[in-house]
Amino acid sequence: MRIAIIGAGVAGLATAKVLTQAGHEVQVFDRTPDVGGVWSRTRRYPGLTTQSPGAQYSLSDFPMPKEFPEWPSGEQVQAYLAAYATAFGLDRTLRLNTEVSAARPRADAGSDNAGTGWTIGTTDSTGRRATEDFDQLVVANGVFCEPAIPSYPGTDEFTAAGGRLCAATEFHDAQDARGRHVLVVGYGKSACDVAVAISEVAESTDVIARQLLWKVPRRIGGLLNFKMLLLTRMGEALFRYLRLRGFEKFLHGPGNGVRRRMVDSIGSVSVRQFGLRRLDLVPRGSMEDIVRGAIGLATEGFFEAVADGRIGVHRDQTITRLLARNGRPFAQLADGATLPADLVVCATGFTQAVPFLPAELQERLLDERGNFMLYRQVMPVDIPGLYFNGYNSSFFSPLNAEMAALWIAAAIARALPLPSVEDIRQAVVDQLAFMDSATNGHHCKGTKIIPYSMHNVDEVLGDLGLNINVLVRASHWLNPINPAAYRRLTPALLRKLPTDTTDPGANPTPGIPGSTAPHRPHTADDAVSAPAQPQHMARD
Repeated sequence: MRIAIIGAGVAGLATAKVLTQAGHEVQVFDRTPDVGGVWSRTRRYPGLTTQSPGAQYSLSDFPMPKEFPEWPSGEQVQAYLAAYATAFGLDRTLRLNTEVSAARPRADAGSDNAGTGWTIGTTDSTGRRATEDFDQLVVANGVFCEPAIPSYPGTDEFTAAGGRLCAATEFHDAQDARGRHVLVVGYGKSACDVAVAISEVAESTDVIARQLLWKVPRRIGGLLNFKMLLLTRMGEALFRYLRLRGFEKFLHGPGNGVRRRMVDSIGSVSVRQFGLRRLDLVPRGSMEDIVRGAIGLATEGFFEAVADGRIGVHRDQTITRLLARNGRPFAQLADGATLPADLVVCATGFTQAVPFLPAELQERLLDERGNFMLYRQVMPVDIPGLYFNGYNSSFFSPLNAEMAALWIAAAIARALPLPSVEDIRQAVVDQLAFMDSATNGHHCKGTKIIPYSMHNVDEVLGDLGLNINVLVRASHWLNPINPAAYRRLTPALLRKLPTDTTDPGANPTPGIPGSTAPHRPHTADDAVSAPAQPQHMARD
């Protein structure tokens, strides 16, 4: 089939690689000039690094270069993804500097024949518009792509006085803050990363934090790598999931007291290690509340900069208005304080949207609160021929995206048994209701699955009848998840898929077990001819 993929980040590239190996003709569209999604040079802020170590933030058959540090920089991750694209022959599929402005089913969106193909409208960097037809569409445009910048009263007055308001992803050079008074809005990892970088050159750096979040040290107690606690199956099992399995039943039953003490002990160590009481930066609630909002890996040097006065933190505060005073830009806080603000950098989250889809499809895709109704975080309930990847943000986003790509390949091949439409819809409703409760609604419109990353992997692979060796899975209870353990699953799936093509417009039918409606012109052996362990590029 001819398949369009919107987005050349990790999810788009992983999907392109799997579908190309499955014999499809793939085109990947991205409006930026390079691959990488959030790691693109057009979106990188100073101080950007991965939150998970590189060994965990990698694709199964393409490990991070050994010369990279444990937590690679944004520039290094982008170079890694560019090398992945080259190694697996994806460069020829890329349509960079090309924005998808419209994606519409070729048949009427409201008819039973919807999904027989898609017409994609694009605009390139020169303004030239074009339309192309595809058999299937995968949306991988990223859930952390469009920054959400607050609308402050007085912005016009503020900018007229020389003030600048921007998102963290729009702030690319720390030297732009040299000698200036800077406010960073937010308290997540992005806010703390950029605050440290700015504080090295700015006249003053103040963080405006509406809510403090728990920060986990990279090395707990200065010794134990945090991945040994939170990036294991045991670490994930500490948080109650919708369906309890095996040892989880003990942890959330007779062992609940032990489980709770294990979680809270991480918070106690963070308080002592960072001196949070002395700095008046202890978050409200227990460490277990990380599942109700967000957990952030502590930025190296952040609390040290707060302690020595280079960074000020205004907890439980928001900016209520921007203004000018004596011709200079200022910001007023909720407590009435007024701070000089030559530059306001907002690390205040992102919006999740698909503006290129017609309104009638968006109504079917979203629930009444704007949550994405996606089965397994991949498939809309009743929009044939449309799939999503990357709408499963996790501690192991590349691995989750790669496993979702396998699910998509099987679904397109009609080799995936699916429940009825009614059962699919109920499963999605139940999952969203659970995430509402577990995260207090902080799940990015149904697109964030933290801390249930591996539960999603297991569910996706369970549908496919695939998984890694049970002993290896068991080892991941105490050792960090190793994405490389999953490297043989792609060729294993490709060997299971049908091998001849009859109906390029076919779509999986909920309630009907995988049919033999095949889809690819060559054998699985041909499809997996790309090297499993390609050579890496040298460090830039």
